[in-house]
Amino acid sequence: MDLNKIAQKWQKKWEEAKIFEVKESSRPKFYVLEMFPYPSGSGLHMGHAFNYTIGDIFARFKRMNGFNVLYPMGYDSLGLPAENAAIKEGINPKDYTEKSIKNFIKQQKSLGLSYDWTRMVKTHDPSYYKWDQWIFLKMFEKGLAFKKKAAVNWCPKCNSVLANEQVHDGKCWRHKDCSVEIKQLEQWFFKITDYAEELYDNIDKLSGWAEDVKAMQRNWIGKSHGTEISFKINNKDWNIFTTRPDTICGVTFMVISAQHSRLFDLVTKEHRSEVEKFLKKLKSTSEKDMETLEKEGVFTGSYAINPINNEKVPVY
Repeated sequence: MDLNKIAQKWQKKWEEAKIFEVKESSRPKFYVLEMFPYPSGSGLHMGHAFNYTIGDIFARFKRMNGFNVLYPMGYDSLGLPAENAAIKEGINPKDYTEKSIKNFIKQQKSLGLSYDWTRMVKTHDPSYYKWDQWIFLKMFEKGLAFKKKAAVNWCPKCNSVLANEQVHDGKCWRHKDCSVEIKQLEQWFFKITDYAEELYDNIDKLSGWAEDVKAMQRNWIGKSHGTEISFKINNKDWNIFTTRPDTICGVTFMVISAQHSRLFDLVTKEHRSEVEKFLKKLKSTSEKDMETLEKEGVFTGSYAINPINNEKVPVY
């Protein structure tokens, strides 16, 4: 029995019959979507096959239970990973990306995945990213998009920013021999915090979501109750956030982020070398690792004046 021949026969019949294309229907609707792959590699790996097999099983299960299932596929094809891969191959990024996507589609079809290919999207396609641009402009017009410098995980080999989840033991997930650096880059931000309260409160309305996933969402929002109190540091007012204003009389020290744009306003000449040495050490430590490591700090040389009792407390 030639299983490959049998699979190809039925895959061809499915495609000719267009049985996975979604039409308007009175049946209840169901939407299945997996994470789009980056077409910056030569093709699918076992992780892709594992992930998409689960999605395909779920989509087929819902169809068999009477649902009109929308199950599309797309490719996260913009960004530096694809550009770097194209540079390595020595061809135009668009040509490389289209070639890679073509191979991905061939492999996904060979797995028999039940996608509606008429709804495929490619994020480098102008017909797709024009809507990204439209959404961004609307947010910018409403004052919800702004630019500032912030620390990022940076891989020198990828020449790209990494998410915390892409940093493993201080190394890049693609280049196990490459240490991730902490770098200050100017970048765009959205004022999602303006909606933090609403987002946080509505997590409880997500029926069917696993509790650990809900907890992850709450932690990302990072709701914290507290107040800002003004302290004098070098005769200037600094607003300090605390979750325990009732304990202000017992303040013993104050901390400023190593990434704060005004850090060196507080660093004295005598302590500059020690602070710079500490910052250099932090550059080779990812944000993810910082969350688990024991907290460290160095004295800036400055003192803050407690507004309640006028006592001096060191600033680290």
